[in-house]
Amino acid sequence: MDISFVIPAYNEEESIGILHGKISETMKSVTERYEILFVDDGSTDATYKRMKEISEHDDRVRVLKFRRNFGKSVALDEAFRRVSGEIVFTMDADLQDDPNEIPRFIEKIEQGYDLVSGWKQKRKDPVFSKNLPSKLFNFMIGVVSGLRLHDYNCGFKAYRRTVVNRISLYGELHRYVPAIAHSSGFQVTEIPVRHHSRPYGTSKFGISRFYRGFYDFITVVFLTRYLKRPMHLFGGIGLLFSTTGFLTCFYLTILWFGGESIGSRPLLILGVMLMLIGIQFISTGLVAEMITYGRQQKSREDLVEKYLNGKNE
Repeated sequence: MDISFVIPAYNEEESIGILHGKISETMKSVTERYEILFVDDGSTDATYKRMKEISEHDDRVRVLKFRRNFGKSVALDEAFRRVSGEIVFTMDADLQDDPNEIPRFIEKIEQGYDLVSGWKQKRKDPVFSKNLPSKLFNFMIGVVSGLRLHDYNCGFKAYRRTVVNRISLYGELHRYVPAIAHSSGFQVTEIPVRHHSRPYGTSKFGISRFYRGFYDFITVVFLTRYLKRPMHLFGGIGLLFSTTGFLTCFYLTILWFGGESIGSRPLLILGVMLMLIGIQFISTGLVAEMITYGRQQKSREDLVEKYLNGKNE
């Protein structure tokens, strides 16, 4: 199989058939060796029924139905385990992504990139509910990860198979896939894509995503910066706390030598607590380092891209 499409959907009964038709039409000029995996993420309408009908008339289409709504990250992660294409596309099911852009993604992949992300340069979304929060999110994750993209949130992406085999998604981590891939050494880029207004249904974007996204943002900071060196995070925090506590106690010790009573001063309790907290953070960092070392000893990652041995590759 050359190309796989992964399309999660939640209550998109009107859009599924149209999207399938557009992808099929575009792929006529690309390749016949492709598959489409629809994921019904616990829809309460006729989305699964529409998917099933399509699969009965097109043997390239497969359908994965969840028992309930688990979220986009889980849908993508489960689908990634089942596709077989060398290039894997992800698309939203709401018809805002344009399948005519598919050849441009493939062209970028063939230039040597491992992940190509779409950039909705002219978004057809509400300004205050989606555009502005998205700009802030893109800026923050770009600063943290070192990968500057205009649009992390775009669901229209193309991956080499090695990338989808490498990543594991849960929570809201699908929004951070380019940063996670970048931290693993994959080549990531983006291309501007056409973005259409949603013709059917309503957006599933809610205020709860801000809270979940914030916690996942902290997770991504750890995954991209400190996963292989946890002592740098926990040790740094521990050193800050313990140094502050030591200086506090040192100051009180000077006062004690000067004849002042320090036994009942709250500052003494604070200084001791800071040192204890600092030691706990440093100890946590050491334990995390030992776990990381053990994992590295048991299994090596796909670190090597190519190995040249004489004339052989």
